[in-house]
Amino acid sequence: MIIQSLVSLYDRLSDTTGIVLPSQGYAPQKISFAFVININGELVQVRDLREPDGNKLRPKIIILPSIERSGQGFSPQFMWDNTQYALGATSKNEKSSEISDKKRERALDAFEAFKGYHHQFLANSHSQELISLDNFLCSWNPNDAEALENWEDVADTNIVFMIDGQRRFLHEMDFVKEKWLEIYTNREMPVMGNCLLTGKSLPLARLHPMLKNVDGAQAKGAAIVSFNNSAFCSYGKEQSYNSPLNVKDAFKYTASLNYLLRRGVNYQRVKIADATTVFWTERDSPVESFMGFVLDPHDDIGDNIQLKAFLNAAKKGTMPQELSYDGNVKFYILGLAPNNSRLAVRFWHMCTVDQLKERIGRHFNDLDMERVSERDIEFPGIWHLLKETARETKDISPLLGGALVRSTLAGVNYPLNLYNGVLNRIKADQRINYLRASIIKAVLKRNFKMEVAMSLDKGNMDIAYLIGRLFAILEKAQQDAIPGANSTIKDRFYGAASATPASVFPRLLRLAQHHIDKAEYGYVSDRRIAEIMDNINDFPEHLNSKQQGLFAIGYYHQRNDLFKKNESVKEGEK
Repeated sequence: MIIQSLVSLYDRLSDTTGIVLPSQGYAPQKISFAFVININGELVQVRDLREPDGNKLRPKIIILPSIERSGQGFSPQFMWDNTQYALGATSKNEKSSEISDKKRERALDAFEAFKGYHHQFLANSHSQELISLDNFLCSWNPNDAEALENWEDVADTNIVFMIDGQRRFLHEMDFVKEKWLEIYTNREMPVMGNCLLTGKSLPLARLHPMLKNVDGAQAKGAAIVSFNNSAFCSYGKEQSYNSPLNVKDAFKYTASLNYLLRRGVNYQRVKIADATTVFWTERDSPVESFMGFVLDPHDDIGDNIQLKAFLNAAKKGTMPQELSYDGNVKFYILGLAPNNSRLAVRFWHMCTVDQLKERIGRHFNDLDMERVSERDIEFPGIWHLLKETARETKDISPLLGGALVRSTLAGVNYPLNLYNGVLNRIKADQRINYLRASIIKAVLKRNFKMEVAMSLDKGNMDIAYLIGRLFAILEKAQQDAIPGANSTIKDRFYGAASATPASVFPRLLRLAQHHIDKAEYGYVSDRRIAEIMDNINDFPEHLNSKQQGLFAIGYYHQRNDLFKKNESVKEGEK
């Protein structure tokens, strides 16, 4: 299903104005420099093609004739390559000012392969441009590379060629394209077999093209379908013939994925934990363009009118008037994670746009919590939630991101690792913020079918919720008595109060009396404590994890109620 939907995406994008997808035998490549040669084959200029990106220069992405290199021997590219192949030269050793003999020898062998590969059809060409390139390759001395003015920048980058006075690169000329089509078609005899996608007997792909820009994967690319060990093979089949797919569709699905994985301004690609996640729709839909902000907003949704309309309507379960879309269009989401030289499918989900809207709305309704300040994001992304489960981002479970996305988009229970991670972080740093309270509320509501209000609920008589509220009031009494204290009872007793309340609350209540007597308006706290204590007969010996979450919610609600900025001062209250 994944491959079939990606093949359909390629066909759709190919007919879309403004989107350029590579044809079969071509692939986008990172090119840094163009070597400009004159009609005699002499080097005239090394032109920098890199583009500014902030304070850095990034290679230019150009669609070029491309083949997948094998792991052994030398496989030159057509009309372009890295400097080892195209010039026979490489950079100096990282730990030395010299180039190792082995590295130099390999670069020279690669250049001979590149020169010989092109000479067979350049020398006898009727095109003066191609003869000029052949003259350049035959006369080029790899030892001259280090004498180039900007060699330190050029070394080990990809380069293309062009003729002085012309505006096009050599690979863009019509007769070069025709030659490449001939070379690509005849490079090997395809194996015929039954394609798993179409069920027809077609030429099968021996290797699937590489996928690039998956975070954590090899820079040269990684395969999602690959067999390079005899243990993976069966019935005498080798490489990708174990999972037979026709050549044309193997190219299409990888071209579509590489388009979705492209870096830069791309709202169809987000990073969730260790998974690089892409999404697309069956047909053109406005949802396709802003779903990246839903799953991974850089900040609040701001002035994005379409996105705001979609999310607000999703929470209310209505149709957004500002946005016109077909709710029956299928929506696809794919998460890819690096796994050595391959890629692992971390998650795959398919639904309709209407189902997506409903589940996204339910997700944000479950998370809906009273915000403390305007900085709290009303529609937090997946990454915002994941960061609340660990002290550092590197400690976030790589599997948790995929599980959370699946819960959000499929409408199933949230992973308990999310809930337990937040409780552990609260115990570790005694901090209950908006996002942590939202996560706890969402899990309690969805997983445990509990009704949890988004703000203070004085009608909630659950003992865990009550003592959480009580703990917030006792802390406020201390702060009223000792303004500016470096630490509060929360810093010292939160863990015990939320897990074994009977062991600490009698002591805290006695301590509170001293604070109340000392505070200028202590009677306010005394009255608030009494209101809650009227509903508490005994403090529990232990609270389970579900009750500890309610304790945290009670504390958060009561704390917000005590410190609301717009709360009017009445009866001497602070």
